[in-house]
Amino acid sequence: MQVDIVTLFPRYFGEPLATSIVGRAIQSGQLTVGVHDLRDYTYDRHHTVDDTPYGGGGGMVIKPEPVTACWQDNEFSAGHCIHLSADGEPLTQDLAARLSLQEHLVLLCGHYKGVDERARQAVIDQDISIGDYVLTGGEPAALVLIDAVTRLIPGVLGNFSSAMADSFHDDGLLDCPWYTRPISHQGDEVPQALLGGDHAQIQAWRRRQSLRRTFERRPDLLARVELDEQEQRLVAEWQRLQSEK
Repeated sequence: MQVDIVTLFPRYFGEPLATSIVGRAIQSGQLTVGVHDLRDYTYDRHHTVDDTPYGGGGGMVIKPEPVTACWQDNEFSAGHCIHLSADGEPLTQDLAARLSLQEHLVLLCGHYKGVDERARQAVIDQDISIGDYVLTGGEPAALVLIDAVTRLIPGVLGNFSSAMADSFHDDGLLDCPWYTRPISHQGDEVPQALLGGDHAQIQAWRRRQSLRRTFERRPDLLARVELDEQEQRLVAEWQRLQSEK
């Protein structure tokens, strides 16, 4: 996969891109990352990339000229172009999986009050946010997106199916608790359901634990999960106990 980052702060990416899984993916050739300084595409002596918004209002806006010049010079329109912005589509595991199928991603790190709408309309395919909060710029969001996508590229991690299942199951539930093999004198700390070798029982236990963890940490996700009658009764009982506290 090819990823190109367009930013006002190219030095921000040096160490993170050379570290851990992303760094190894770059070294192995499974991921190629280019970092482009938006100021290189300005034509005044001060390398100005921002301007006041037309019609007034507080803050500044990235001008369209350097953005469109950058896209034209690098032929970025051939890739899938993303603007990292607080008002974008939330980055989810499902979205990361879909983006991992792209051959070329171009990430524009938002700043100030955003990007001139003419540039946004001309070059951006998708706006993405990593959360309902405001950052000083899109650089941290770009790193989060790259990390989430890179680990889903086949071959980057040793166990691709494990990477796809991490944290979120295909059914939308949070992952269940995990245990390492029990230490001899602490075996009773590992749930007995995991020690018997009955795979059906283990899967059932993991499903219940995922359901419980989702109920406790992200109950909003349960609205999107298909539950059988027994699971619906479990959730109803947990809700009753919670209301009694």
